[in-house]
Amino acid sequence: MTRSIFLPRVALSVLAFALATACKTEKAPPQDTTRPAASAQPGAAAAANADSSAHKLGVLAQMKTPESAHYDADLDVWFVSNINGNPSQHDGNGYIVRVPAESTTTVTMFAEGGKNGVRLDAPKGIATTADQLWVADIDAVRVFDKRTGKPLKSISLKAQKATFLNDVAVGADSAIYVTDTGIMFDPKGNMTHPGVNRIFRIAIRDNKVTEAATGDPLENPNGITWDASGSRFLLAPFGGKDVQAWTPGHAPTKLADGPGQYDGIEILRDGRILVSSWADSSVYSLRDGKMSKIVSAVSAPADIGVDTKRGVLAIPRFDQNQVEFWKIP
Repeated sequence: MTRSIFLPRVALSVLAFALATACKTEKAPPQDTTRPAASAQPGAAAAANADSSAHKLGVLAQMKTPESAHYDADLDVWFVSNINGNPSQHDGNGYIVRVPAESTTTVTMFAEGGKNGVRLDAPKGIATTADQLWVADIDAVRVFDKRTGKPLKSISLKAQKATFLNDVAVGADSAIYVTDTGIMFDPKGNMTHPGVNRIFRIAIRDNKVTEAATGDPLENPNGITWDASGSRFLLAPFGGKDVQAWTPGHAPTKLADGPGQYDGIEILRDGRILVSSWADSSVYSLRDGKMSKIVSAVSAPADIGVDTKRGVLAIPRFDQNQVEFWKIP
């Protein structure tokens, strides 16, 4: 039995709009990704983002409902997941592109649903290990060779009744941790919460899936990242006002409160935490329990990523079919 998700109406309207936009492109094939697909716009958003302390560098266009931008320092590239339609639909048309970090003006296809043995329905959060790329895909986690894009395996979480696998992070134990936001979209874009708020753990060695955390205190877990200096995970819940810290075996704790409806979360080398919020279309910097806005006027900011070499923030614009790059102050 389904129940309505406990989110403010503004969140539902934004998500409905984003989903409507996504569904319009659901059947459209990805663009030719062998040619330039971005335009550099240094400082173009200064006036529009007067309260922002970040500097806009450029826009990666021609995406199809981009959800996650993940930077891999080993390869010095960005991986961007594209849902290309309804976030809950098993349509087989999702894809992931690869973008060189040194020049975000060209894109190549990394893995495309329906081609070369790839299965991707609505890919979302991404994490990479030494050799592999892991991506959340509704009720499964897909694994690829991160250098070639060759599909290696799919780990189904249907037995665990996963509903909306959302973000992925690698823990200190080298296991893969995946959030399940518990929501679902029907073909008309209506959103319910039939699932359970959970975080799953996947052991790399044998693919064993266990439940690492569950329950309402997770507040519809969305973004997750590992904080090595604090020996903890950082969580960005979509259903609450608090940015959280979490250690397996313990309840999540509050780090700071803000606008809520969080999506992506990253930690910088200096200890600052970046988190995106759909509530006010912004990205915040969090330090010592205080949140400061560094980017504003970015509607539907999804799973953000950070280029640790250049200090660049990538913001997938879920409803605009593009990714924006910003210089982190």
